Amino acid sequence: MNRRGSIWLAVLAALALLAPISGYAQTQGMERRQHRRGNRDDARETRQQGRHDARDTKQACKDAGGNRIDCRQQKRETKQDARGEARDQKYGTDQKPPQ
Repeated sequence: MNRRGSIWLAVLAALALLAPISGYAQTQGMERRQHRRGNRDDARETRQQGRHDARDTKQACKDAGGNRIDCRQQKRETKQDARGEARDQKYGTDQKPPQ
């Protein structure tokens, strides 16, 4: 019985070591990384929406009888505005991208 008791004690000790330790699962670095990832995802979505808006703008210009150069310039301006908004989302309005 003494031997059987020591085996159970060893099994319980092993299970105790394998049990997860309570506490915080993420470090501060992981939280910052997740925050940056969210910023990048939001910025990407803004750029993508800008592309769609630019196509619609160009098509509306062409349908209204505008010439090619003016419609192209409107599309370019729409995309540039979207890029600027995405940059502000990603880096913040007071920060510049790292160089």
